[in-house]
Amino acid sequence: MLSRRRLITAASAWAGVSAATAWVPRALAASAEAAPVLKRVKLNNLHTPESLDIVFRRGNDYIPEALERIQVLLRDYRTGDQHPIDPRLLDYLHEAARRAGVDPEFGVISGYRSARTNAMLHARSSEVATHSLHMEGRAIDVRLAGVDCADLAAAALELSRGGVGYYRHSDFVHLDTGRFRTWRG
Repeated sequence: MLSRRRLITAASAWAGVSAATAWVPRALAASAEAAPVLKRVKLNNLHTPESLDIVFRRGNDYIPEALERIQVLLRDYRTGDQHPIDPRLLDYLHEAARRAGVDPEFGVISGYRSARTNAMLHARSSEVATHSLHMEGRAIDVRLAGVDCADLAAAALELSRGGVGYYRHSDFVHLDTGRFRTWRG
């Protein structure tokens, strides 16, 4: 038999434990909501020895220093010309890798292209658009580490955003922030 005092003490202890366990998940959820989501990407320029593993977005905010470093890495390697890169292109890369189930580690074939480089490539191949979004910093040609290019293209298509070009013979995928469309090269 419990005395009245022991019963009240036990009930108080039980109430304290219940309140504490109810508070912990709410506190953890609140701290998780307070911590901004970080988005990172790893880019390996296949024409230079440069690579970059960088957080480019914290929550809803792009990180200007990261965007500047990405702009340098994605410059036109033929001319050295640089152009701001559309941050939504980085989001696109990040989401395509997530959809493919791997870390966002990309081999970059082509990022920004100067008008001069684009004209030269267009003269060599009808597959290079005259007014390519590469010239606006809104397109990139890539391979995703550990993922077949056909699977990368399929993952990007599932996102239903921007352009998705799959170049099987050259083994790369073109992604851009233009209107949604798809093609094979």
